[in-house]
Amino acid sequence: MAALPEEIAPLIDEMRAAPDWRTVTLGRREYALGTLRGLPCVMTLARVGKVAAATTATAMIHQFGVDAIIFTGVAGGVARQVRVGDIVIADALMQHDLDASPLFPRFEVPLLGVSRFGTDDSLSDALAVAAASFVRAQATQLVQRYRGVIDDMPRVHRGLVVSGDRFIADHAAREAVLAAAPDALAVEMEGAALAQVCHEYDVRCAVVRTISDVADAHAAVSFSTFLAEVASAYSSGVLQRFLAQHRVQQ
Repeated sequence: MAALPEEIAPLIDEMRAAPDWRTVTLGRREYALGTLRGLPCVMTLARVGKVAAATTATAMIHQFGVDAIIFTGVAGGVARQVRVGDIVIADALMQHDLDASPLFPRFEVPLLGVSRFGTDDSLSDALAVAAASFVRAQATQLVQRYRGVIDDMPRVHRGLVVSGDRFIADHAAREAVLAAAPDALAVEMEGAALAQVCHEYDVRCAVVRTISDVADAHAAVSFSTFLAEVASAYSSGVLQRFLAQHRVQQ
C-alpha cells in the first residue's frame, strides 16, 4: 500500500508485465493483483489520511485475504538525526492527534487500551536489511543525481513513527508532535491507522518511510520536489530487494 501514485508506480508497472496480472475495483480504489518478484501480491493506493488507510487495509484483509501488509511512502522527519533522504522503518506507530481524554488517556485508542501499535519484527527486520542494501548500492548515485534535494549520504533508522490527519509544515506544529512523542523519528498520515487495523485482525504489518522533508516551513516545497523526483526510486528500490529476499527465505 501507498498513499500517492509516485510512491508505488514503478512496482505496479513491473507487476503489469506478469501474465497473471489483473485489477479489481472496490470502494473507488483499484487493486492490482498478480506476481511481483515471484511472489503473489496485491497493490493499491490507499490515498491520504488515516480513514483512507484503515478502509483500504480492511479491504485488503477481507476481500483479498492478505496475510501481511506493507505501507511504503514518504514522511516528514522530526528527530534531529533524521534528514531528507533517510529511510525510517517503523518499530511502533501512534496517532499523535488522538485525544479522548479525560475518558481515556491521551493517545490511547478507546476500548483497545493501546496507544502504540508494534509492527511485525520479521517484516521490519527484512525491510531494514533491504533498505541498508539499497543505501549501500545507490547512496552515492542518489546524492549526485538529486543534489540540492538530498545533501547528505542517506541513513536507515528504526523507531517510532507517528500519524495524524494534518500535514506538519511549521516549527510550532513540529514541536507539538515532539512534545507529544519525544522519541518520534518521523510523522505521516496513515501508518498508525494501518497498524491498528492489522492489530485488530491479527495481520502482520510493516511501514517503511523515506524522509521527504523535515516538517518545517519549507516542508510543502520539499515534499513536492522529493515526491516528484525521488520517492519512486526509493520505494521501488527497497521493496524490490525486500521481495527478492522474502522469496529466497520461502
